[in-house]
Amino acid sequence: MKYLTAAALAVMVSACAPVTPRQDLLGTTVPADVAARIVNITPATRYVNVIGGDVVRFESAGQAFAWDFNASPIVNVFALNQVAPNGLLDHEVLVYLMPNPLYNEGTELYARSRLATPWHLTH
Repeated sequence: MKYLTAAALAVMVSACAPVTPRQDLLGTTVPADVAARIVNITPATRYVNVIGGDVVRFESAGQAFAWDFNASPIVNVFALNQVAPNGLLDHEVLVYLMPNPLYNEGTELYARSRLATPWHLTH
């Protein structure tokens, strides 16, 4: 019984560990001059908020790269270090990715869920 409890605990802890998404689910690299937004990464930068479909140029220590966040809708957070060129970032920077509103089928449902009257009572 003791071993079974320890095994179950180990499975539960490993299930809570963060998952690193495959790079092909995160978007694509693009030329830096096509970016619509520029983010300067400093030692104090811990995270960046982006919306699906954004094209962002990241600059740090005189280097730069651009990323098109045409990411999978199942991805909502990942480490920018995963897609940045080697040596560009000297600390972890998280990307918090909001789904692209152009392709979000649940937008109306989400908006209704924010109303004072529950959505299921309005029909």
